[in-house]
Amino acid sequence: MIQSATQQTQWVLTLSCIVGPGIVHAISGAVVAAGGNIEESKQFASHDTGRFFMRLQVSAVSQPETFRERFESTLAPVTERYNMSWRLDTVGRQVRTLILASTATHCVNDLLYRGRNGQLAIDVPLILSNHETVRDIADFYGVPFEYRGIADAADKAAFEQRVLDVVEAEQIELVVLARYMQILSPELCAALAGKAINIHHSFLPGFKGANPYRQAHARGVKLIGATAHFVTTDLDEGAIIEQDVARGDHSYSPEQLQQLGQDEEARTLRRAVGWFAENRVLLDGDRTIIFH
Repeated sequence: MIQSATQQTQWVLTLSCIVGPGIVHAISGAVVAAGGNIEESKQFASHDTGRFFMRLQVSAVSQPETFRERFESTLAPVTERYNMSWRLDTVGRQVRTLILASTATHCVNDLLYRGRNGQLAIDVPLILSNHETVRDIADFYGVPFEYRGIADAADKAAFEQRVLDVVEAEQIELVVLARYMQILSPELCAALAGKAINIHHSFLPGFKGANPYRQAHARGVKLIGATAHFVTTDLDEGAIIEQDVARGDHSYSPEQLQQLGQDEEARTLRRAVGWFAENRVLLDGDRTIIFH
């Protein structure tokens, strides 16, 4: 079947700038002038930082290259006038994603399962791990797996250099720490700023160190949670993307609490990765703006 020269393409535009009058009108005018139709529009003005955030989904009946060129041309005066940071992408495009793993399998399995079934718009060219544990899962889903053990500082430096090499060679847009149990160096955190997501149990800072679920059990914790956040040089202090909790009670064993927590970790990380891939996450200083 021969496709017509023109077909409808869905686009997503995200932007941020200093709050000011006429921004929505100017952006809408640029979309119309380029031949686009706004199908979804969400915006937020932060009183804390004085910045304006916007996400648009736009349809256009034209060749993708033609619309992009036309839209970028009509948008240029607007972005210059308001000194905007902006990004134009196609809806549903798979984001090139590197997964870092250690011994836990639940988050890796969930990400790969959702990606295979079209529930997450990610393309995973490699899983890089400092343990062999998730190799079988990677093989099952047909995703390349690479093991690099970390026994000392030299091994860690080599692992992190491999991360940077993969990011460049594979055009990686997102790095997911799927229960990767190594602290990233300040240099790697800086290199991955704004495109690395971590997941951890929400017991921090109350239950640091090993066996947090046994610590929680000993203290009679009733709410089990998880937090997905951007990676920064300050350990576990990056902007929060998503959090969730589940309720337990006094009858739960440490193993049952761990199972409950792992379910929340996988679910919370999945949402954060999905929103990032859909261009729904915008940074506002130490916070995130999430356009659901």
